Amino acid sequence: MFGVLEGTGFETIELEFNACFIGHARVERLWTGARWSEGPAWFPAGRYLIWSDIPNNRIMRWDETDGSVSEFRRPSNNSNGNTVDGQGRLVSCEHLARRVTRTEHDGEITVIAEAVAGKRLNSPNDVVVKSDGSIWFTDPAYGIMMDYEGDRAESEIGACHVYRWDPETLRVTAVATDFVKPNGLAFSADEKSLFVSDTGGTHQEGGPAHIRKLTLMPDGKGVSGGEVFAECSNGFFDGFRLDRDGRIWSSAADGVHCLNPEGRLIGKIHIPEIVGNLCFGGAKLNRLFIAATSSLYAVYLNVNGLK
Repeated sequence: MFGVLEGTGFETIELEFNACFIGHARVERLWTGARWSEGPAWFPAGRYLIWSDIPNNRIMRWDETDGSVSEFRRPSNNSNGNTVDGQGRLVSCEHLARRVTRTEHDGEITVIAEAVAGKRLNSPNDVVVKSDGSIWFTDPAYGIMMDYEGDRAESEIGACHVYRWDPETLRVTAVATDFVKPNGLAFSADEKSLFVSDTGGTHQEGGPAHIRKLTLMPDGKGVSGGEVFAECSNGFFDGFRLDRDGRIWSSAADGVHCLNPEGRLIGKIHIPEIVGNLCFGGAKLNRLFIAATSSLYAVYLNVNGLK
């Protein structure tokens, strides 16, 4: 069941991709048994990875020291995206509770965001923490569109936006309001750019299936622009991460797509399940952990991810 899988591997589309992988490294399946895997996050101090199994209402934990897998949290309020802040605390998006939370060092849960202007959020999807402590997250309606990953409900906001939580004022403000279904997001290394995927094509004929690139305002609290950075050639870009050289490693229907800093698809890592999200981990951040439908996969790369 576990170990190296046949039918997985690297596909070079442009020669520059060859420098990104190790010739003898293989994709490993570390665990299987989920319904829809999402939101992996690496905790370096504990040498473990957590990820969401949304329909099963739980967060899973994989331990690097012995390869064991256990339930980290159940129920999890149908958690989706997760990340780690500058103090090593877990920040999570919860579909069922329609909120973003932070798990403190003592295990207490702090609500970061659950409403804007008195209206409940839709179902926060993915989240990233900027170096100034601000928390940025996307809020599509997937968790309220059906009962499978949350509770079916009408949107109180009536739209799907990208938001920023301010660590000083504790206020939540919309920073981008022209997305159909904002999904994954990540900052560039210098935090001058914010990349956001739009998966609006999942429920809108001819809708977007791309990643957009937004420019941070001088004060670092807002964004401008938002040109399309890359179109997905197979399915949708869901969650993604950047490496230290500016490449984007993104989920897709046929595995992981690698985009160079100009947005060109240069290669793929084929996975036999639809990939929902991914992250870099390990002591050198050179191991890519891949949350794909029912399973957790991993592969060592010749690149290093951003923290």
